[in-house]
Amino acid sequence: VQLQASGGGLVQPGGSLRLSCTASGRTFSSYNMGWFRQAPGKGREFVAVISGSFGTTYYADSAKGRFTISRISGDDAENMVYLQMSSLKSDDTAVYYCAARQGSVLEVVRGYTMDYWGKGTQVTVSS
Repeated sequence: VQLQASGGGLVQPGGSLRLSCTASGRTFSSYNMGWFRQAPGKGREFVAVISGSFGTTYYADSAKGRFTISRISGDDAENMVYLQMSSLKSDDTAVYYCAARQGSVLEVVRGYTMDYWGKGTQVTVSS
């Protein structure tokens, strides 16, 4: 599985942004797909995950009500995962990463090591 995140940029507080993650690989549909972020001087943190089976979603408290994770899975080798972000705050400024892990979706929420990581995309929320 290869992952590539995109869609970051500069946005004003209160604005919206949609991040995309392109995932290629035959077994993508079985993976739980997560978004993580790392702000300057801080550790990487979980943001959201969508399961590979039923599309079950979980969010960090900081993302609930503002962010929405979704995915498009198909028979094609390339599939997409999105993170729609709204009501953005300066605290959302970070490098955002997409990642994949097989197994239970709750393992992603609980911080288990992800199987694959993509390169990050920078999101800056500033006026």
